[in-house]
Amino acid sequence: MTTVGIIGAGHIGSALAKGFAQHGYDVVIANSRGPETLSDLVAEVGEKARAATAQDAAEAGDFVVVTVPLKAYKAVPVAPLVGKIVLDTNNYYFERDGHIAELDEKQTTTSQMLQEHLPESHVAKAFNHIMASDILTDGAPAGTENRRALATSSDSDEAVALVTRIYDEFGFDTVNIGPLSESWRVERDQPAYVVRQNAAELEQNLARAER
Repeated sequence: MTTVGIIGAGHIGSALAKGFAQHGYDVVIANSRGPETLSDLVAEVGEKARAATAQDAAEAGDFVVVTVPLKAYKAVPVAPLVGKIVLDTNNYYFERDGHIAELDEKQTTTSQMLQEHLPESHVAKAFNHIMASDILTDGAPAGTENRRALATSSDSDEAVALVTRIYDEFGFDTVNIGPLSESWRVERDQPAYVVRQNAAELEQNLARAER
């Protein structure tokens, strides 16, 4: 059975924990306050889930989701994620994270920053431009007319393939933006950010993005 480690137990992390468990994955979830604070969430997710430290979640996961506030990304453990695919849901909110010059000056992207922190992991953008409340409610079977689409971005074809599979399991089509350097197209304030769109509409919104 595949185990997913989830580092971050906010709205997105909690929704993904429930979704992965529903799709048969074992879930190991961590937050910054300690496993003992996650008992209610683990009880809600069910027997497929357990709480752990970030280090333990990183070690346990066959792949790992990082869904922490961007300002906390350097606290993500590095060594246990070597060689693993890491799904990055991060967005930059300067109101929360403080101003980050490289992002303000459009020199990098949030996912590139995480990739630099995890140089031997395979980072892919995922689930960053959908409201947490829609993750478990807006999916539809493959082939459904006007099925919602989500974007991914990675320097790794293997990581893109994993995200594509996961999106399909959750009920979404996939649009591949390309390398992490292009992931700004689906970041905050861009046309594709947190709007419902099918694959054709998402492709159009990505093309309309301005940096």
